[in-house]
Amino acid sequence: MSLTLLATTHRVAPGLLTWRAWDALRSAATVRIRAEHPLLPALRDAGIVPEVVDAPDAARLVADARREDVLWVAAPDGDEALMRDIGGLVVEDPGVEAPLDVEVLHGSYDLPGARLLDLVSVMDTLRRECPWDRKQTHATLVPYLLEEAYEVTDTIESGDHGGLREELGDVLMQVAFHSVVASERDDGTEFTIDDVAGAIVDKLVRRHPHVFGDVTVSGADEVDANWEQIKAAERAEKSGAEASALDGVPMGQPALSLAAQLRRRAARLDAPADLAHLADLGEDVDPAGLGARLFALVGEAAERGVDAEAELRAVSRVFRDRVRAWERRERSAER
Repeated sequence: MSLTLLATTHRVAPGLLTWRAWDALRSAATVRIRAEHPLLPALRDAGIVPEVVDAPDAARLVADARREDVLWVAAPDGDEALMRDIGGLVVEDPGVEAPLDVEVLHGSYDLPGARLLDLVSVMDTLRRECPWDRKQTHATLVPYLLEEAYEVTDTIESGDHGGLREELGDVLMQVAFHSVVASERDDGTEFTIDDVAGAIVDKLVRRHPHVFGDVTVSGADEVDANWEQIKAAERAEKSGAEASALDGVPMGQPALSLAAQLRRRAARLDAPADLAHLADLGEDVDPAGLGARLFALVGEAAERGVDAEAELRAVSRVFRDRVRAWERRERSAER
């Protein structure tokens, strides 16, 4: 006789079980399941009539399994406490000569990315039940998105790869948060996180014809060139004759990054170099002023193949460390 504990995941549709799981369900003398278990309707549809119970009884399961084959459909959370109780009863019962055969059978498995479903569920719950989360809008969430993105940057640049997972999770939460806010609208601009995921999937497939199509490339440089051509076609389709290579450049980003991105886009167009000359920037700009000099430094950084924003952050970190060291010395001297 045997006791089978069938484990399933709530992250796949109920009824999508392995062949071994269905075979075990059909061959067991007794199948028991909770009344609220999501798999119950699928079992009934398959012609399996389980015994429905309010709560599992470890002692009864073990005792009945010594007389006939019993299968318990574990709760989606795994029923770990029940399994520990069953294990204790089986090991500690010295009065039974033949040991009971207990098997944990996994009837379904999480696919890669399955925990994203949990994130969607948690965000939906928070939006309904948390007063703070309920009152947020796209606009009020912007500072948090920027803060989390900067924290990812800082983690990478500091080499804290262990902390990167948490910081990326914070960014992912912002994506989920904006999506649940957007799903509540009914003015034609609403979307869900599935729409967000679908849009980026479509874009990635469209911009990688050498992977998902029949285009052949010789290397990364040709991939980059194709990418720019595809983006240009997308901009033309969206904006028509007014399309510009500078469309989509976020003007609210840090100024050094903004200048670098504008210069990169212009360079890809083979725009005349004198467009960036200090004397020609316009009457509202002092050619010898700080802004013009910073703009020129961004160009110098590009020529050297470095990122001006990253370079300034690196120097700033050195300065931060020096100030902290000076503070420690000052405190030591005061003592």
